[in-house]
Amino acid sequence: MAEGLSAVARTGRHAAHVTAATAAGFYPALYLLDRPVAGVYALFTPIAFGILSPLPGAGRERAATVLRAVPAAAVLVVLGTVLAVGTWPAVAGMLAVGFALAFGAVCGPRIAGAAPGLQLFYILACFPPYEPGTLPQRLAGLAVGGALLALAEAFLFPDAPEPSYRERIADALDAAARAASGVVRGEGPDPEEAGRLGAAGRELRLSRLPAGARPTGAGRTDRALAQAGAATRRLLDQLALLTAHVPAPGDTVSADLLRGIAASCTETAAALRRGRRERGRGRGRGRGRVLAGPQLLEEMVADFLKARGGASDGREPVPRAVLVRRSTVLTAAVSAVTVRTAASLALGGRERLHGLPREQFWYAAEGTARLVAVRIRGNLTRRSVVFQNALRTALGLALARLVAGSLDLTHGFWVLLAVLTLGRTTAGATWSAVRAAGAGTLAGACAAGLLIVGAGGASGVYAALLVPMMLVAFTLGPLGGPARGQGLFTLVVATAFAQIAPVTWRLAEARLVDVLTGSAIGLLCGLLAWPAGARAEIRYAMSGLLRAAAPLVRAASAAVTDGGGAPPDGPSPGVRLALHRLRIAEAAYAQYRTEPATDGSGAAHDWLAVLDHGSRTLVGAYWLPRTDGMPWLPPDARRWARKAADEVATATVRAAGFPPDGVRARPAPLPPEVAARVPVPLLAPLTDVEVWLHALAHDLEAGSGARPEEAPLPERAGP
Repeated sequence: MAEGLSAVARTGRHAAHVTAATAAGFYPALYLLDRPVAGVYALFTPIAFGILSPLPGAGRERAATVLRAVPAAAVLVVLGTVLAVGTWPAVAGMLAVGFALAFGAVCGPRIAGAAPGLQLFYILACFPPYEPGTLPQRLAGLAVGGALLALAEAFLFPDAPEPSYRERIADALDAAARAASGVVRGEGPDPEEAGRLGAAGRELRLSRLPAGARPTGAGRTDRALAQAGAATRRLLDQLALLTAHVPAPGDTVSADLLRGIAASCTETAAALRRGRRERGRGRGRGRGRVLAGPQLLEEMVADFLKARGGASDGREPVPRAVLVRRSTVLTAAVSAVTVRTAASLALGGRERLHGLPREQFWYAAEGTARLVAVRIRGNLTRRSVVFQNALRTALGLALARLVAGSLDLTHGFWVLLAVLTLGRTTAGATWSAVRAAGAGTLAGACAAGLLIVGAGGASGVYAALLVPMMLVAFTLGPLGGPARGQGLFTLVVATAFAQIAPVTWRLAEARLVDVLTGSAIGLLCGLLAWPAGARAEIRYAMSGLLRAAAPLVRAASAAVTDGGGAPPDGPSPGVRLALHRLRIAEAAYAQYRTEPATDGSGAAHDWLAVLDHGSRTLVGAYWLPRTDGMPWLPPDARRWARKAADEVATATVRAAGFPPDGVRARPAPLPPEVAARVPVPLLAPLTDVEVWLHALAHDLEAGSGARPEEAPLPERAGP
């Protein structure tokens, strides 16, 4: 109940912003200055940015986004005005503009949010009559409408700011610090605390956030925030494992590192919270490290590695159970180092990455243009849901422009507007929207026809009705679905256009015909271009991720048991491929979560577990090879490691086919008689490999639908 009232209040505030900005620009342009063209653009600019565009943020953030988008909108108005000379130039421009704006979603949530509104400016300008002389009026109306909407967003009933992603990470890190301190004090086992940590980690998943709040941009800041969030989730999961099991009394080696983890989490959380204020004062960017702690924590990790497995000075070897627990503590420390380094990069620090795997933070030294180019190139594939959506949208808008121009439809831009607003990522969802919109438009057209017949040419009546009608339409429309939205918007445009030029009841008829035409075109494109949306694509994306991860499992294990050596300066081809496939899979999953379930496809598979498997594989590929090689490892121990890695890698390839009965991955544990022959200094890193492989196997079984039982600590820890 409370959430529903909050949504109504929020929508009402947005409706007030748009209505106030529209009225303040439309009425003076039409009645005081007698500039109807400027009035049309002053009318549609707040609607484009306030209703069509799901702009992220609140208050001044939205206002700033509007002001930044106005120059781009002006370019589109100029382009549309020039290409309105003929139908085919306008169609070609619509195809290019439609694809570019929709595909721009890969560059970040702000561009993705503003794209639908920006589409409208080209649509308005590219329709006849071809009148380049009205371009100054068009640009003036655009500028006035954008400025008025920005003022309304900033000062008229501004929305309260929602917690940013960095603040969410900071809150999660505070919970991690408390949990690490509790483990040090020997508080446990505490299954309830473990559950709370797991829930806190799940809340950091991007699929749980509004689209505009996700750090999905191509730049260094968003990449670093996304990496910090993922590492924080792993840290919380690892601490949850430690919290849920009986503590090891007297394990001072682990206790020291856990204290370092708690201190690192506390300091990183504080830096994230004050980061916005310091960035606003011009501090932090380009001044070296923002956080000095990762290097200190790295030193603690190095000390831990020396002490955790016993020594060659006559001390007794550490029991295997304690070694497994210490391996989990080590992975938590690795996650804490990753969080802190990524947070420093997100806050503008220039990391030198001393002792850290450069391939994990490959973006740190890259420029923005290079990062954007990498993101664009990576999504120029038919397996990218962003590419699919952009192509579907562009083809639909271009076809609508061709039909409207060829048939010379009255107010033909309404055809394109219907395609833009009713198109969905699946054919089924598009059909549902089209049916509802058709019924709503019919009802709205009947009401508009009656209004026009009753009021006739009395423009004062329309002027008096426009403001309350907009307020009602923009409040109830977004809450009531396509039927209510299209019906109420039909009344709004009829009331507005009746003031611009004399109209008859046929305006309502034209509106109905245009919306039905656009609906048919949108439905046709939905049926022909990837009709199943992400529900079909997610299987291909996850399969590609698993196939890219399988070779990394063997390579990381072999690097520990066979080679070691200096880490590479940059990502290997295998790591680059797995990273690319992980990003494609994450995008497919994010869209998958927004689409309605039409059948049981995919219900047997835990796609989050597959994503976790890919992420865990990459972390192991980053960190495990940094262990010194083990040339004195007994042959039977080496054979065990190779066989266990092969078992997991082979199961990963099998899981890529997603068999209906799932995949069983059960790598054999290190036999006690083999462990007894392993030199004491080598037993701990070998345990790291064992724990990592068991964790990967657990993710595989969960992701492929095998539904494994709750695994013990050795099988669930890992990088």
